[in-house]
Amino acid sequence: MVSAEQAETVVRAPKAVLHDHLDGGLRPQTIIDLAGPIGHELPAADAASLGEWFHRSADSGSLERYLSTFSHTVAVMQSADNLVRVACECVEDLAADGVVYAEVRWAPEQHLDGGLDLSGAVDAVEQGLAEGTARAAAAGHRIVARQLLTAMRHQARSMEIAELAVAYRDRGVAGFDIAGAEAGFPPSRHLDAFEYLQRENVHFTIHAGEAFGLPSIAEAIQWCGADRLGHGVRIIDDIDRFDPVAPRLGRLAAYVRDSRIPLELCPSSNVQTGAAASVAEHPIGTLTDLRFRVTVNTDNRLMSATSMSREMGLLVDAFGYTLEHLRWFTINAMKSAFAPFDERLALIEDVIKPGYDALRRDSGG
Repeated sequence: MVSAEQAETVVRAPKAVLHDHLDGGLRPQTIIDLAGPIGHELPAADAASLGEWFHRSADSGSLERYLSTFSHTVAVMQSADNLVRVACECVEDLAADGVVYAEVRWAPEQHLDGGLDLSGAVDAVEQGLAEGTARAAAAGHRIVARQLLTAMRHQARSMEIAELAVAYRDRGVAGFDIAGAEAGFPPSRHLDAFEYLQRENVHFTIHAGEAFGLPSIAEAIQWCGADRLGHGVRIIDDIDRFDPVAPRLGRLAAYVRDSRIPLELCPSSNVQTGAAASVAEHPIGTLTDLRFRVTVNTDNRLMSATSMSREMGLLVDAFGYTLEHLRWFTINAMKSAFAPFDERLALIEDVIKPGYDALRRDSGG
């Protein structure tokens, strides 16, 4: 078990998150506050019970059942005011957890039932992220927070969302994503959107290799040109881990590693959706040993009852990782971020490296 001292050190460590869903990170009390005025019925009446319901319901071993919990969070995010509050609190919570850079993804097309249009929804989240950043600064926490605009892979609005990402790329939108159930909805269905984004020099990540496996990863990279893999945990299926001398990489795994394609791994979430049997058995151990471009992420903080500090603490406990490992994960994330190069470099050199150096000195290391 991670000691109290280790846990405190992990919280203080500078962190970067690339895969955090806005509609998967609401505070339970906020859901209750926002559900009442719109008459949305919730499965629990108090914050503690509601938080437990989300965690228990998402802990099913099925991606489809995991995704069904979002009906409640999305329902209370249908107005500009509510989107502003949720985005603001998201940044405050990440910053308080030691996150210095965050890419927060969400699907504007799912937030139009209250009369907002796509641009109005993005404007509201932009305002919320800015307010959250200012509140975090007032509390002594430095954070840079950007949006990733997500299209739903089972819908047909990916080109609209891609155009929105281009229109807002100078207003805090760092890139594009597609999400949703993988089976039956390959990323190549949205090839026109990805080709458009490439022509416009916009970065994008694709949810792949979480529930469906290697074909999903291959399509995301070789057909669609993804800059990063959202999860990508199933790349382990192309690695022979039982070689007595050294694990042997298949052609796809070797390409992913050689090309330094970032893996947005989310340990707790991957266990909940059945992509890994447990944190201790998570492929992140092998992928880290083999020096893939591994990053650590939260995915959905509400559904997994987690934070970046908790995810890193679980890895410390499961694999004996040290501050050097956490530093490596964090620098990997910043190298892989969709922020401009000079901003990434400044955060690495001025914030992340000095932060870990200070922690080593404090621990006598």
